[in-house]
Amino acid sequence: MITPQFIGTDNEYDQPGRDTNHAWAEPPQVLLHRLQVKVEQVLVGKQDVIKQLLTAMLAGGHVLLEDIPGVGKTMLAQAMARTVGGEFKRIQFTSDMLPADVTGGVVLDGKSGELQFRPGPIMANVVLADEINRTSPRTQSALLEAMEERRVTVEGKTRRLPVPFMLIATQNPLAFEGTNRLPEAQMDRFMMRLSIGYPGTADEKRILEQYAAGRRMEAERVRPVIATQEWLQMQAEARQSHVHPSLLEYMVAVADASRRSHEIALGLSPRALRDWLRAAQAASYMEGRGYVIPDDLLKTAESVLPHRLSFKGAGSFGADAETIIRRIIRETPFPPEAGAVYGSRGRR
Repeated sequence: MITPQFIGTDNEYDQPGRDTNHAWAEPPQVLLHRLQVKVEQVLVGKQDVIKQLLTAMLAGGHVLLEDIPGVGKTMLAQAMARTVGGEFKRIQFTSDMLPADVTGGVVLDGKSGELQFRPGPIMANVVLADEINRTSPRTQSALLEAMEERRVTVEGKTRRLPVPFMLIATQNPLAFEGTNRLPEAQMDRFMMRLSIGYPGTADEKRILEQYAAGRRMEAERVRPVIATQEWLQMQAEARQSHVHPSLLEYMVAVADASRRSHEIALGLSPRALRDWLRAAQAASYMEGRGYVIPDDLLKTAESVLPHRLSFKGAGSFGADAETIIRRIIRETPFPPEAGAVYGSRGRR
């Protein structure tokens, strides 16, 4: 395992001085494909979810996995962490958890008699916040600074998180007993909201066959595919993907439509557009392109945008939000010059 690194700037992903002319021994897209295949050995039959999670990691974002227990949320997070050589930690959220249980705290050292900072589980490269909607809003708020600023403040002192840093949170459906809706400010800090779902019958049979034969690949046995420095380099290069001004105009038009909708109380924020842009750039980078096409925006929209909407009256979160986003995207025309950008057909 590669030792986590720490940085001295507020946001490691926006460092202008990072080298983007790194000489790769083999194309980074080959490494990314190898990483995806490795994770697929652990989470069988979920290629699309793995690819979306990989896109979010490449874009420097956080992911919310909303699903029922037992479908592999923890396995997915741990396998992804191990493929990038990073440190993985899990936080099991409960109703009585305190903020210090997440960020760490200052304790008295019995030998030296001095106060020392004891890091919390948030100090890792990939952190799984399991059942995040079972804890109190006070404890959930402890994650806000970590998610946006990549740092925590304890006893008035700010401490940086390791890089790369990614939070993968899970929550049970809101119908489950003892769950609470996450506040809008926290939902907006998740780049993507994903659902794993049940495996198909063929994939589930394959999983059972692996268990029966004793050759099931466990997440703990996954070996790193890339080093953390290579991962940071990929993130920097992905952010260099060119975005045509007409595509930016389209993104702003989608956000404006969400804010003017009579069904929506809280539309897409500027942070939502930033995350959508980063996800589209990462998607183009994974395809080996140095530029974003309309299809990159379309295939990332449904995982990046719906969970940020709040509805008026009795509007609900979930499928309704996805339906509205689909309709807004369908009804918002691309600027004329965007339809022919780099030969993309812009399917919707």
